[in-house]
Amino acid sequence: MPAKKKSIVLDDLRRYAVARTLFAPTTMGRAIARLGFVQADPIRAPARAQDLTLRHRVRDYCAGDLERRYPRLAIEEDCLVNYGFLPREHLALLHPRIAKRAWDAATQRRATEVLAFIRERGPTHPKEVAAQFSHHGRVRGYWGNTLNASTQLLEGMHYRGMLRVVRRDTGTRIYEVVSHPPADDSPAARARRAAALVELVMRTYAPLPAASFGYLVTLLGYGAPHLRSETRAALRLAREQLASVVIDGTTWLWPADEDPASRRHAPDEAVRLLAPFDPVVWDRRRFELLWGWAYRFEAYVPAPKRKLGYYALPLLWGEKVIGWANLSARDGVERAELGYVSGRAPRDAAFRRELAAELERMHAFLGHDT
Repeated sequence: MPAKKKSIVLDDLRRYAVARTLFAPTTMGRAIARLGFVQADPIRAPARAQDLTLRHRVRDYCAGDLERRYPRLAIEEDCLVNYGFLPREHLALLHPRIAKRAWDAATQRRATEVLAFIRERGPTHPKEVAAQFSHHGRVRGYWGNTLNASTQLLEGMHYRGMLRVVRRDTGTRIYEVVSHPPADDSPAARARRAAALVELVMRTYAPLPAASFGYLVTLLGYGAPHLRSETRAALRLAREQLASVVIDGTTWLWPADEDPASRRHAPDEAVRLLAPFDPVVWDRRRFELLWGWAYRFEAYVPAPKRKLGYYALPLLWGEKVIGWANLSARDGVERAELGYVSGRAPRDAAFRRELAAELERMHAFLGHDT
């Protein structure tokens, strides 16, 4: 008689959520391929989110390595559920991208002029475009500031697949002209691309509450707005094909070829400070279900209303997120302000040892950022 299959409980999902994405450190290319997508964020406190995410998954990773190595890797800056880095092979699922809002004739004319300029010059800094097309003037940015109209135009051209980011110079995108091959636009081919995108989202963030999975597929409207109806259909089909369990009224989903109860997901004793957008903590609904408290990213919250801090890094110990840390550096010395859900640090000697090791790793990681 075959052994009875173990029923999945929340403890299994917690260990699985941590272990499946915090895999053994490997090369940068392999790590990004395995993650599927790495969210980017410009705030550096103490480092950019993409660097904080990769440091746990790439051997000997130092802050800024992604920017330094990017031109030599088969990866791209582009949009999926938000903006970030993904393996180049996924571009065929996203492009040619058709933006939800079409440009007017004047904007299209300016884009054609800028495209010809960059095609002639090769890799181009936005300042060169702004200088050449100063007559474009200025426009209001997303946060109420004003930008060179040409800068905003470059972002729109990148989004529409006319340009790619070839590298960054001290954080600034350097653009070159790109041409994406035409896609098979038959209904069957569109459905296959949508299904692949939905699978990519699940494999990046699994396990997921069903509601969170639906939300992420909705966010695919950013990376693939032209496949909106197809991704919705793919979501309905995926829900039937994925493995699932209902725990305390919440339906959880994960890839059918993975086993949350596997012994391979046994936690270690390591302490890890995670990026606010790390796959382990990205979904706030899942976070609260797995760890029993609400983590919030408060960089854009007025200081008097912050509870955790400007850029609080979730503090993972083994399989449990027990608190957070705000790191700052003055005169080359890092300072860590730690907070704990219980109100105080664990007294366990193993925790103190692992926390010291993590802060030392963070020091080495930050020490090479130039």
